[in-house]
Amino acid sequence: MLGTALLLQTEVTLGDAVVGLERPLALVALPVVLVALWWLVVRGEGTASTRSRRLVLASRVVVAVLLVTAAAGPYTVVTRETTGDPRVTLLADRSESMAVNENVTDRLATRIEEQGVPVTVATVADGTQSPIGDGVAANLRENGSVVLVSDGRVTSGRSLGSAADLASSLNATVSTVDVEAREPERYVTVSGPAKAAAGVESTFLARVDGTELEENSRLTVTADGEEVLSREINGSGSVDFSYTFQSVGSHRITATVSGSDTFQQNNVYRKTVRVVQRPKILYVSRGSYPLRDYLSSLYDVEQSRTIPDNLDEYYAVVVQDTAANDLGNVDTLQRFVIDGNGLVVVGGDNSFENGGYEGSSIASMLPVTFGEASAGSATVVLAIDISGSAESGMRLQKSIALDALNQLGDENTVGIVAFNYQAYSVAEPQSLSENRGFLEDRIRRLQSGGATSIAAGLRGAEEMLGGEQGTVILLSDGQDDVGEAATVANQLGSRGTRVITIGAGRSVNERTLQRIASQSGGTYFRASETDRLRLFFGGSSRRFEGEGLTIVDPNSFITSGVTLESNPAAANDVAIRRGADFLVATNDGTPAVASWRYGLGRVATVTAYGADGTLDGLLQQPDSLLVTKTVNYAIGDPERKSEGVTDVSDTRVGESTTVVFRGRERPQSDAVEFRQTSTGVYQATLTPNETGFSRVMDATYAVNYASEYGAFGQTSELRSVVQATGGRQFEPNQAAEIAEFARQESTRVRTLEQSWTWLAILLALLLYFAEVVLRRLQVYRGRSRSESGLT
Repeated sequence: MLGTALLLQTEVTLGDAVVGLERPLALVALPVVLVALWWLVVRGEGTASTRSRRLVLASRVVVAVLLVTAAAGPYTVVTRETTGDPRVTLLADRSESMAVNENVTDRLATRIEEQGVPVTVATVADGTQSPIGDGVAANLRENGSVVLVSDGRVTSGRSLGSAADLASSLNATVSTVDVEAREPERYVTVSGPAKAAAGVESTFLARVDGTELEENSRLTVTADGEEVLSREINGSGSVDFSYTFQSVGSHRITATVSGSDTFQQNNVYRKTVRVVQRPKILYVSRGSYPLRDYLSSLYDVEQSRTIPDNLDEYYAVVVQDTAANDLGNVDTLQRFVIDGNGLVVVGGDNSFENGGYEGSSIASMLPVTFGEASAGSATVVLAIDISGSAESGMRLQKSIALDALNQLGDENTVGIVAFNYQAYSVAEPQSLSENRGFLEDRIRRLQSGGATSIAAGLRGAEEMLGGEQGTVILLSDGQDDVGEAATVANQLGSRGTRVITIGAGRSVNERTLQRIASQSGGTYFRASETDRLRLFFGGSSRRFEGEGLTIVDPNSFITSGVTLESNPAAANDVAIRRGADFLVATNDGTPAVASWRYGLGRVATVTAYGADGTLDGLLQQPDSLLVTKTVNYAIGDPERKSEGVTDVSDTRVGESTTVVFRGRERPQSDAVEFRQTSTGVYQATLTPNETGFSRVMDATYAVNYASEYGAFGQTSELRSVVQATGGRQFEPNQAAEIAEFARQESTRVRTLEQSWTWLAILLALLLYFAEVVLRRLQVYRGRSRSESGLT
């Protein structure tokens, strides 16, 4: 249920107590009741004397007042102070990543006890295991308080955000001690493709990071023992490099960083690349275009003027500038894609709306429709994070929310949900053209506070949509456990509602927001990229204006790491189909690249092209990477048609990895035991305990240092936990302040709310029965000729 944004209550303060009415509108009935009583008792006919009538009227008035007051819900709120036993629970993080920080736990415990407050020290992380969130949760007590001495680097178990939510539900506080890094520590990582084609250049990124890096270090990278990079790194930094593997099979990349630091095991990072034969693709076109030669430099390409009857030998089909009537056997192409293969359709003067695609057999396979590409109307819910983690940047949060609202065209229907640990209805969905000012005012009035639950915000937005499809625009700093939120986002996506996330706040967890968006088929934008909302919701009143090609979703496989400099002169007139991914736009917002899944296969369209019908600058660096990755996306796994192939991903010490074998029979191995997961597919799981390169069957995989050695220094999430639970952030020398805080926390001021509805009803009943008894006595004594004297 959505919480209510406004509560209609009336309160007054009398001394140390607050007196209020839960439903003050009930008092409106009192004048009506009094008039009715006056008419019945005073003006009514009967034998009673004037004095009797006045007494009855007074009695009934008092009864009526008491009953109406009971209906209004009278209550009082008083505060009471209770003194408890002050005690400090220090939660000590003794994991390896804390070795670079000053060890303050034991000294701090001693100094707090010198202040007369007993201390209990509990270890919540040790060695290479850092289940800090679990440790905090295990030591929480209702109305209690804990002090965490940690860098906040969680490697397993629940997140700190989840632990903070539990603390808030228990009315407990979590405080932290600000520990500083004193020792230098650096680590190295390598990222890049896990598979590559023989003879094709692949690009990788090596990164050196750490803390207290005042000295330079040397980064060295080798591929199969051959040095490919040697660079001096000043502090931290990243270097990209390219390499071409000529032979098929598993190849090894090793990155090493030199320099004195605390740990040596994370100074080496290993990565494997499985090199396969160039996948075979079919190029279909009736013209002569440079794209054919470009593809031939990367893949095994065959060209045809039409789609043949048999496509079994190909991994993907690329169609360029071909009309629907000239495509050939589209039914075969459709089955080919549904079965798990790929299709890329490249535009031109003879394709899409110019080639009679609308209503043709190929139209249903494509992620775009034909006609005017401007965004239309939609139902949008803005879900705005107002939790404690957003408090320090709430002004920025509101500014970004207002900016996001400003990008939405008048044709849209917009509602607003605010959330911390629960969701609040701020404004029901309404026409933006008529209510833009009202919605802006509601955003400006938002106040922050409370723990963070992005999942609650998404559920609140879903409830506001009322079961209808729409779009949720989530504005948050992402400081929360991603698991539950990603699950809710996935559920929304499966029902046709996508989540667009916008990083809003001073410290944004982009990885969390990216995952939430991807789970629903949505997109993540930085705060500086809100103008791209016009691509989806701009309509006629908020048209997008860019310079050249614009990457709409930089987090997809196709666009990640891509830089665009070209500006093709033309584009086919298409619009994004519901459920498809809008990846690249032209300077006027027309889709240039889009993709989606069709059956088990993948389909992408490239609808921007040059004045001469070619892909123009898209085939020149750096833009050519977009074309390469689009075709690679369609190809998918370049070994999926092979048999007797073993595939295993790189992993870390103590973390499991999955071994996949494709073949007709179950493989036999002394190292692992395979189980069949589908026809011709067998899987096994292994967990290595040593770093290095290892082999299973015919596949090589890398085992790297434990996650504990992959990040150092305090995380920003610790500050969010403190704010969300009402704790404090202490310095290591503030033992006296910690002791005083413990005394304050043990002296609880409890707020007690007491409803007095029952008392008003009881008094009304007692008065009524007293009046009845009194009148019966008058009749008994002969002072009245009837029980009431009224008719």
